[in-house]
Amino acid sequence: MSNVHTLSVLVEDKPGVLARIAGLFARRGFNIESLAVGPTERKGFSRITLVSVADDLGHVEQIVKQLNKLVEVIKITEMEKGQSVRRELILVKVRADARARGEVLQIAQLFRGHVVDVSPDSLTIEATGGYGKLRALLELLEPYGVSELVQSGSVALGRGGRTITDRSKYDKTPRSQRAADA
Repeated sequence: MSNVHTLSVLVEDKPGVLARIAGLFARRGFNIESLAVGPTERKGFSRITLVSVADDLGHVEQIVKQLNKLVEVIKITEMEKGQSVRRELILVKVRADARARGEVLQIAQLFRGHVVDVSPDSLTIEATGGYGKLRALLELLEPYGVSELVQSGSVALGRGGRTITDRSKYDKTPRSQRAADA
């Protein structure tokens, strides 16, 4: 997937912001492959990490320009491969009777997964990692019977000491309040 783009969007933590961002993608005809939202180290701000596939860079630039027009958006950074650390989380329930349990446990350990629930006929495994690692784990578990799966959206941080807030004209006053004060 060479046309995959991961955007990290710093936003004011207000109702409706996520809906406006998702609507913008929908109006432009872009699918959001992965989405994760959560609080940041600073009160009143959230970070949205979204992954989308675009055929050309012009489409991504257009989306970034449109996102920047939203008052609640503070900063957008593309998390480029090699310049960022990305992770996803999966919980996968695998059929594992007494005969197969040892093999499933070995596979989970190979991928640094953790068993978080055990029942007589299944194991639930938690694993984190990049997209490729998690796909490989699921391929090895598939012959045993994956009965349920949930996967988080991708989260990403830029490598090194700089942060998304270092790259912006960021202050502690939300952008909408700065506009109202002007």
